[in-house]
Amino acid sequence: MAYFCVLTGDIVASTRLSTSELSAALDAIEGAAEALRPALGAAHFARNRGDGWQIAITEPRHQARLAVLIEAELRALGEAFSTRIAIAEGDGTLPADGDLNGASGPVFTASGQLLDSLEGPRIAHAAGGALGAALRLFDHLSEEWTPAQARAIAPMLRIKPPTQTAAASEIGITRQSLAQALASAAYPAIVEALAMIEETP
Repeated sequence: MAYFCVLTGDIVASTRLSTSELSAALDAIEGAAEALRPALGAAHFARNRGDGWQIAITEPRHQARLAVLIEAELRALGEAFSTRIAIAEGDGTLPADGDLNGASGPVFTASGQLLDSLEGPRIAHAAGGALGAALRLFDHLSEEWTPAQARAIAPMLRIKPPTQTAAASEIGITRQSLAQALASAAYPAIVEALAMIEETP
């Protein structure tokens, strides 16, 4: 067995989405993990159960950032897009081909069971504690994002974010509009909290 941080989720109200919209949502989740490589260590992504997905990473330091970025990338697609995220850390085993649908072990079980028990909050951690509390607050803040705010915050959540001028150019808005969107989305507080979490031994 090896040590993993596992994020298991499903798209909220997926039956209201078209096939193409659901595919775009799952692509956005996979893209969030890609955006944070290689800081996540060995990262694996899989789709399951139609609207379900799972990510397993070997470096858990940036797990909270990944969860927040996933919500940002989804909300950027529109207000109808959201996902639940259940996070657990521990031992697990991947098959030789790396397919998460064939993974086993306590961490995969814990993440899946947490997802099954989620009611209310969209993001939770099996260990609870300070990290679980921070994720609950991130969840609350991200629920209020508009698609425009989410589009502004997503590039700024990268491990090495662009300048605000570059980010504004990337998403096609003015730097002033980007700054306003970041402030209204609570980005300064979120990124400061993420830095504190990631500095914790």
